[in-house]
Order: sequence, then C-alpha cells, then structure tokens
Amino acid sequence: MFLSRALRSSCRSLHTVTLFPGDGIGPQISESVKKIFDAAEVPIQWEERQVYPILEPNGKTRIPDDAVESIFKNKIGLKGPMRTAIGKGHVSLNLTIRRTFGLYANVRPAKSVPGVITPYSKEGVDCVIMRENTEGEYSGIEHQVVPGVVQSVKLITRDASRNVAEYAFQYAQDHGRKNIVALHKANIMKMSDGMFLEQCREVAARYPEINYREMYLDSACLKIVSDPSKFDVMLMPNLYGDIFSDLTAGLIGGLGLAPSGNMGKDGIAIYEAVHGTADDLVEANKGNPTALLMSGLMMLRHMGLKSQADKIEAAVLETLTERKVITGDIGGTATNPEYADEICRKIRG
Repeated sequence: MFLSRALRSSCRSLHTVTLFPGDGIGPQISESVKKIFDAAEVPIQWEERQVYPILEPNGKTRIPDDAVESIFKNKIGLKGPMRTAIGKGHVSLNLTIRRTFGLYANVRPAKSVPGVITPYSKEGVDCVIMRENTEGEYSGIEHQVVPGVVQSVKLITRDASRNVAEYAFQYAQDHGRKNIVALHKANIMKMSDGMFLEQCREVAARYPEINYREMYLDSACLKIVSDPSKFDVMLMPNLYGDIFSDLTAGLIGGLGLAPSGNMGKDGIAIYEAVHGTADDLVEANKGNPTALLMSGLMMLRHMGLKSQADKIEAAVLETLTERKVITGDIGGTATNPEYADEICRKIRG
C-alpha cells in the first residue's frame, strides 16, 4: 500500500482510495498521479488492486474478489485504462466494473485548457456530458439469429433512465449550471429513446430553475462543433454518450486531457481516464497522465479535498500554459515522469 507524505508527516485523518492501475501506460501514469498527490500532501493512502477478467463457467465475466471488496469498503476509486479485445474475447472490463458496482452515471466535463491551442480556444469550451452508464446498446445482449445474421438488443429501462436524469439535474443545481439538453433519436427509436425522454421530462418538472430542452443527437453533433458555447449539460443514453463525449474531448485537445467520473449506488464513485492503453508509448514512458490526474482532482473535490485539488490544478495549468515540459500528444517532447516532475516542482514552489 502506497502512503502519501501526509501520512509520514502528520496523524491527521487519511482517506483510503482504491487504485486500479490498468494496462498499457496505466501503471506508469498512475505512478505519476501518486507522485503528484504526494507532493501536494494529499491525505490519501492508496489501496492498489490488479483487475483482470475471470471467466465463470456460465460464460459471465467478473473481476477479482479483492478488487471488488476494496471498492465496496472504500467507496471511492481511481482507475487507469484497461485493455479490451475487439470483436472477440471477454466482456469489456469497463462494462464489467460498471455492472459490478452499479455505476449508473458517467460524468465527462469538457473544458478548454490554457496552453492547449484548438480551433475553439478563443471562445472556450465548458460543458458536461451526463451519460447513462449501464444499458442501451452496451447491455451486451447479442446473438446470432442464423449464420450471417446477428442481432444486438438495445435495452432501456425506466429506473436506469430516471437515475441518470436525477443525477444530472442535481449536478446542474449543485454546480450552478442552468441548462440541460437531452440528446436522443426518439424519432426513430420511439419506444426506447421515448422512455428515456419521458423520465428526463418528469425529473425536469421538479427543477423549474433549470432550462430543459431536447435535441436530436445528429443535430447536436453539428451544432456543438459550430458553436460549443450553446451547450452546458448534455444528458443522453449510453452509446450516444460514449461517442459524444469523445467528440467534446476533441474540442479541448484530445482524450489525454479529458477527465471522467462514474457515480454509483450506495455512494460508490470511480474516477477514470477514458483514453486507451496506448501500448506504443509504454517503452519510452511517454504517456500523458493529465486525464487520469484531472479525474483524480474530480475525485478529490468529491471527497471534500478542494484545497488540495485546487493546488494541483493550478500547477497543472501553469505547466500546460508554459508549454516547456509537456508530452507529445499536446505538442511537446517530455516523458511522463518529466512532465509529472515539473508539476511537482510547481506545487512545492
């Protein structure tokens, strides 16, 4: 178990956080996050667990018991990227984790980052994706009807739709956001997306101070790349949210800068980097830890550790603005450790 400097220097209350380092660059960028948190004297002790697929006799996939027990005990976790086979193999570990811990809402902020120049830097981007996280096309219900014909079921339930809608409106209220738009294709998928919209409307009626509207998904894609300032909080089913949140990450400079949090039942929350494992960057240790680090800052604020989160964020933004020690994906040449060390220097002053 990794203990922060806060533990070594004082006896104040510590928070135990589960860490899933993940695959590819995951362990390397996780080390950078731990180093940076230590420099900021964040009162955390890490409970590190390895996550890998275990195939049950019934064909279902689960993760190791010690990982499950750690999350249920600590209620809070940070997760690196995990490898998933394409078109074959076990069920996605990301999907397995969401199901295991009932992580019904995925929160993906997209905010312009100083020093990272994009076509939208001048006007700025500041929006949040709220994605239902457990069902839809990602329910994993597929079968072969006859050879050459495969059917995939889109599952939408009233309860799951209401859960994410309630979280989205409460989040907007808590964070001073005044507008929510629900994205859908209910003109085509009248029953499934129609049920999702019904729950959004019912919840919206309880929040008259928040402006609620609805928009076709394809229309929203066109409009947000034309003028991101027209969007605030966007609420949508699972698959739409997966695609649309990558689009909004592109508006701010890429997935290497995009944080994410997954909110679940019984107070469980797992924060994660949503980019891939970037195996080609492992040997040179050139992965960008920013997304995982910013996800960690979301986690700290959720835990009530706002001052530590603000201190780290200021050092990150200063480093990115200077553009002297940044990673290759955002125009620099630094390695992951070099970038992390620069942030640590700024934290320590």
